[in-house]
Amino acid sequence: MSWGTELWDQFDNLEKHTQWGIDILEKYIKFVKERTEIELSYAKQLRNLSKKYQPKKNSKEEEEYKYTSCKAFISTLNEMNDYAGQHEVISENMASQIIVDLARYVQELKQERKSNFHDGRKAQQHIETCWKQLESSKRRFERDCKEADRAQQYFEKMDADINVTKADVEKARQQAQIRHQMAEDSKADYSSILQKFNHEQHEYYHTHIPNIFQKIQEMEERRIVRMGESMKTYAEVDRQVIPIIGKCLDGIVKAAESIDQKNDSQLVIEAYKSGFEPPGDIEFEDYTQPMKRTVSDNSLSNSRGEGKPDLKFGGKSKGKLWPFIKKNKGATPEDFSNLPPEQRRKKLQQKVDELNKEIQKEMDQRDAITKMKDVYLKNPQMGDPASLDHKLAEVSQNIEKLRLETQKFEAWLAEVEGRLPARNEQARRQSGLYDSQNPPTVNNCAQDRESPDGSYTEEQNQESEVKVLATDFDDEFDDEEPLPAIGTCKALYTFEGQNEGTISVVEGETLYVIEEDKGDGWTRIRRNEDEEGYVPTSYVEVCLDKNAKGAKTYI
Repeated sequence: MSWGTELWDQFDNLEKHTQWGIDILEKYIKFVKERTEIELSYAKQLRNLSKKYQPKKNSKEEEEYKYTSCKAFISTLNEMNDYAGQHEVISENMASQIIVDLARYVQELKQERKSNFHDGRKAQQHIETCWKQLESSKRRFERDCKEADRAQQYFEKMDADINVTKADVEKARQQAQIRHQMAEDSKADYSSILQKFNHEQHEYYHTHIPNIFQKIQEMEERRIVRMGESMKTYAEVDRQVIPIIGKCLDGIVKAAESIDQKNDSQLVIEAYKSGFEPPGDIEFEDYTQPMKRTVSDNSLSNSRGEGKPDLKFGGKSKGKLWPFIKKNKGATPEDFSNLPPEQRRKKLQQKVDELNKEIQKEMDQRDAITKMKDVYLKNPQMGDPASLDHKLAEVSQNIEKLRLETQKFEAWLAEVEGRLPARNEQARRQSGLYDSQNPPTVNNCAQDRESPDGSYTEEQNQESEVKVLATDFDDEFDDEEPLPAIGTCKALYTFEGQNEGTISVVEGETLYVIEEDKGDGWTRIRRNEDEEGYVPTSYVEVCLDKNAKGAKTYI
């Protein structure tokens, strides 16, 4: 089956067919390109959808996502984000493996097709030229033969006429001979050109055209194979992401299976539990005895009449109708006294934890400044130690304020948890009257609160605070005993320790870490019992021993 033998006379149709094949290939490329655009658009919409329903940071909505069902929903949104990423992968792979490859191949195919049909047209033009030469020699031979016949007839006529002179007869005879010779020459030329044309025609139909058409056939078959391979690639690109998409779907199923309705119910209890006992039975008021009628402590009128109900924590709140008390819609008191006991305890505990974190942060900053001041004292060329005194005093003052604030909230927390004796009713009323007239501030709140032994004052606390600070400050410079190693480090670069307090290290050297970087960019290391000092933290790779005393683990 060869186009050269079967379709030897279908040059124009083959030209149209091969052009159609290239058009089909370009149409397929356009189809894949539109598919990639759809995949990108779909992935973008999925990402936007996932982002739209993500909880906003530092909002009430984020707090609601502590429930397992909401956590599962967050996991679903994250998995959908990964799912969208796989559609982006599909788009990228189709563009790189199909569109770019086929676009380059189409250009090569067009060039090859143009070259083959150019050769075919040259062969056609050559055979047409040979045919024209044959026709021309044939017409010339025919004309010369007719002229020779007319010259012969004229000679015979002149020779038969007795009135014609001998010279005219001889002239007619010579003319006839010339014409015959010309006819013979034309015959020989025609015969030669005919043989040449037949040879060229045979070569054209049995050699040139079959070879050219065979190349065109191979070109077209390669196009068909290439298109089939592209279709396989099209399917494989989709198939490659199926396992990852399956994992995304498995993640959604796993998240759904992690939903725990009992846990969510417990979280609701923790979120809204007031800590009060249900109201007791209301006593019967006997109106048949007017003189002895008294107002019951458990009546609704009593609960409405008093400014604040007498809420006793730890025991039964006999007859107190907490659900019917209107909530105060004004500013939230600093001690969260407007909240039920359990919710108040949680808020106070949260406030204490936040203050402790701030204290730790300030202490770390104080340690860093102290360390830097020590370095400046040992190496004056690195900086002025006195320039850090103001900052150190400011940080110490902040720590003192935060600790006072923490003790205030811890006192309130202890009162809520029953660790401190509750104040009597009269004290409560006086405190409530004072608070309504004079809004509490940070300082007087600390003074109004009593310590567990009843001897708390702000002055005592400040004095003890100064003692604690002095003790901490002295401990920073107590280097009489050698510090234990808390890990090892490897020198990443060579460091020349030319200043006092520093130590030189060589790249690749392993040493012991005896003090971590406190935020000033220096780590204290030891080579042996006599050689120790500071090196820049960025010059070493630290590996801390988790079991070492004083070692911290950073995540």
